Amino acid sequence: MTKHILAVDDSLAIRQVVGHTLRSAGYVVSEAGDGEEALALARSTRFDMVLTDLHMPRLDGIGLIEGLRALAHCREVPVIVLTTESSEQMRARGRAAGATGWMVKPFEPRRLLEVAARVLG
Repeated sequence: MTKHILAVDDSLAIRQVVGHTLRSAGYVVSEAGDGEEALALARSTRFDMVLTDLHMPRLDGIGLIEGLRALAHCREVPVIVLTTESSEQMRARGRAAGATGWMVKPFEPRRLLEVAARVLG
């Protein structure tokens, strides 16, 4: 079964790179420009993994993770934070909110595919 990934970033360019990278490996990818849009999608669609930026308008990555964890069908969905933020304090906030993993931008497409493959089994 094809895995469905939600890519969330306020940068269209990042969403395009992430989407292209994942689609080239056979994943189905949906995109959202911020946490509010992502939560709306997650309410009506089941995703196998969520990849999110931290710093976004309207609802940031931490708020998105908390919102996803509040949805029964999203409690166990792996959430990978993809951000320029590398401080241990922010990583701790991400873990506390329910993040599964953390990748720092800029990222190597190969590394993204490795993480996706590992997380999705």
